[in-house]
Amino acid sequence: MAIKKAYLLLLILGFMLVGNKSYSQADKESSVVYFTEDISPDGVMKIFQHVKDHVKGNVGIKVHFGEDGNEYFVPATMVEPLCKALNATLVETNVAYRGRRSQTATHIELARDHGFTFAPIDILDEGGILSLPIKGGTHFKTALIGKNIEKYETIVYFTHFKGHGSAGFGGCIKNVSMGMAVPQGKRAMHFNNFPKPDSSKCIACGDCVRDCPANAITLNPLKINKEKCIGCGKCISTCHNGAISKPDDEEQTKRFLEGLVEYAKPVVELKNSVFFNIVINVSPSCDCSGNPKTPFVPNIGILASTDIVAIEAAAHDLVDKAHHCNDAFLKVNSVSGKRQIEYAYQLGMGNMKYKLVNIDK
Repeated sequence: MAIKKAYLLLLILGFMLVGNKSYSQADKESSVVYFTEDISPDGVMKIFQHVKDHVKGNVGIKVHFGEDGNEYFVPATMVEPLCKALNATLVETNVAYRGRRSQTATHIELARDHGFTFAPIDILDEGGILSLPIKGGTHFKTALIGKNIEKYETIVYFTHFKGHGSAGFGGCIKNVSMGMAVPQGKRAMHFNNFPKPDSSKCIACGDCVRDCPANAITLNPLKINKEKCIGCGKCISTCHNGAISKPDDEEQTKRFLEGLVEYAKPVVELKNSVFFNIVINVSPSCDCSGNPKTPFVPNIGILASTDIVAIEAAAHDLVDKAHHCNDAFLKVNSVSGKRQIEYAYQLGMGNMKYKLVNIDK
């Protein structure tokens, strides 16, 4: 009887040790994502204190200066104190479609008009093209990004987490890939990502025609010329009547999402990186839209991390929770962007498991 009791005791201790070991491993496998509901410049500075040790050397802060007609981009005042504290330069690249953001001089002019007057601005592709090899990808072998990234030791990605007509959502991954790519790279990622028109829903308002950078859309009936279309998806975000929707081929969508991830991979590997997701004004539309759709959830907060996969997963979960569903962007854009997170994890860019640390508590 004593032997049986001793055996049971050892067995219980064994289970306890295994249990303790598994919890320890889970902690190691999780990445920390910091969160605050304080949506203000002070909130940015408070949450930055938790990731500041990862910032070193000359700093570039990657932002989006907003499009003409768009009011949902993260306001300049939010990043100003951080930029000044780090003596940083605001960095961006030119876009592949027409408008003020397609040329360096007018891009900077627009940025100044939108309040980004407190720091130097570096349009990275003004210095040429830097070709980076992509390891482990299936869609691209090289990423073409703005060469001026070589000036910086640390890049802080100050990202607006919101919807996107073709990608489901746009967060840090898209801010790195599409945001740091030169126009040739942007076109390569969008290649063959053709939206699907539905003339029966079209009211011939003309917004999509005006917003199309490639003059690829005609009305009465609604048609998209695939010979001209560059697959940017702006028309999806522009149309408020659901007459233009996600690409008409699921493989195209998957390729687009995976292409975003592949382009981001060598960029974050090249430089020391810190990531912010500002989860406010969560419109179904991208900040590139001059006629964006109304935000569909209340403002949520600010996230910061050194893990690009974890911060995307955390931001998406918070939006899903606020929208009371499992995939908010699938619901509002008819396309899920979660493949971005899954594929980035598969390529070893970070952890899908995360520990959300609320710094307000």
